[in-house]
Amino acid sequence: MPSPLPRLRAALTVLVMAVAAVLSAPPPAAHAAVALTRVTGFGSNPGQLSMYVHRPASLPASPPVVVALHGCTQNAQVYADHSGLPDMAARAGFLLVLAEQQASNNLNKCFNWFRTSDSRRGQGEAASIRQMVAHAVATFGADPRRVYVTGLSAGGAMTSVMLAAYPDVFTAGAVVAGVPYDCARDVASAYSCMNPGVDLSPAQWAQRVRDAHPAWTGPWPRVAVWQGDRDTTVVPRNADELRDQWTAVHGLSPTPTRTSVIGPDSTRHEEYAAADGTVAVEVNRVPAIGHGTPVDPGTGPAQCGSTAAAYFLDSICSSHWITAFFGLTEPGGGQTPPPGPGDGTASCWTGSNYHHVQAGRATTSGGSVLAKGSQQSMGPYNTFVVHTLKESPAGYFTLADGACP
Repeated sequence: MPSPLPRLRAALTVLVMAVAAVLSAPPPAAHAAVALTRVTGFGSNPGQLSMYVHRPASLPASPPVVVALHGCTQNAQVYADHSGLPDMAARAGFLLVLAEQQASNNLNKCFNWFRTSDSRRGQGEAASIRQMVAHAVATFGADPRRVYVTGLSAGGAMTSVMLAAYPDVFTAGAVVAGVPYDCARDVASAYSCMNPGVDLSPAQWAQRVRDAHPAWTGPWPRVAVWQGDRDTTVVPRNADELRDQWTAVHGLSPTPTRTSVIGPDSTRHEEYAAADGTVAVEVNRVPAIGHGTPVDPGTGPAQCGSTAAAYFLDSICSSHWITAFFGLTEPGGGQTPPPGPGDGTASCWTGSNYHHVQAGRATTSGGSVLAKGSQQSMGPYNTFVVHTLKESPAGYFTLADGACP
């Protein structure tokens, strides 16, 4: 009977070679880091935060500003690398400002949204973020009339702070897995606010926003809410309380004007429209995800982000829809649909009044917008009011909100 030792030696040799090949192989290609520039000397910085800026290669004159606030345990670079916001900045042409928390302020690097010393106008971290905006306007020539803010979790809660404390600065904001303004005033109440949540009447919530800047009477920022329906860290109840807070601030009913589904996962999309048709508040309830920023990796016009880090969840590209809510891109991905054939077939176009005018589908008259051809009034000339226009015949546009095929 032959000895088994040669076979054993041969097997061991193959195993060693295989392990060596694995160890010597180059690592997988890493997700390319987004280029960020740290900015110092942007103000007195009472909250001791760090400021970073991402400038797309092609940035128009007087660009809008979007402020991004990361979640706990994250930093500015991680949020930039995975949220998809830099992709949106390139597509829409805005300056991206990222605030970063320091471990010396909070061991988990959470923004201190629950401390009155950091969540009131003119104080602490809120004042530092405000100074970042002022610096962006003064240094980079950004448009002070188009300033927006968004953030995740603690960054989402701090987004609520900025919208309430500085309604004169921020045109709109998007709260991702966050909580209403002034929901908590210490650590213990912060946890209760997150889970199981705090139930106040819409009027009570709205009063807390008004008390943040008593001299301000409006206009109030528009607010988008994003919430995973399986979130056990910041429970879905907070989306309802945020809705109650901001619809009441805008004097609207908490019953949606219209509902639909968006994205590849059929996210439930609720809109709360003002009398002029402006969507003042929207709530997006994302199915089958927990706590994090919804992203949809890919190269499609409505895709963005990466899941290669904690709290970035494969679902829908929330940054794409947030940018559209801000009025900086078209909801369909910034792509202009082709004209309809010249045989009487109608083409439908959805976008802000600003985009309709820029695309030649509408004209302006005394600050108002008129549909080209029908001359129907579409409201003020800005990026906030969104309408659907039907083109039939070619060059003749009529209002067709909710009625366009």
